[in-house]
Amino acid sequence: MANTYTQLLVQLVFAVKYRKSMIHEDIREDIQKYMTGVVKSNGYKPLAIYCMPDLSCL
Repeated sequence: MANTYTQLLVQLVFAVKYRKSMIHEDIREDIQKYMTGVVKSNGYKPLAIYCMPDLSCL
């Protein structure tokens, strides 16, 4: 009997409440590191994590 392999990819997209401008460039990298840690601690492998900064804050 042949082996069966599966791969499940999940994409999560979310926004802050009322879409307020809360992701500033100076904290963006810290947020990404935190999210990566949460994903890895749950036993998953993150392929890409990016927090889009608010362009009006730049």
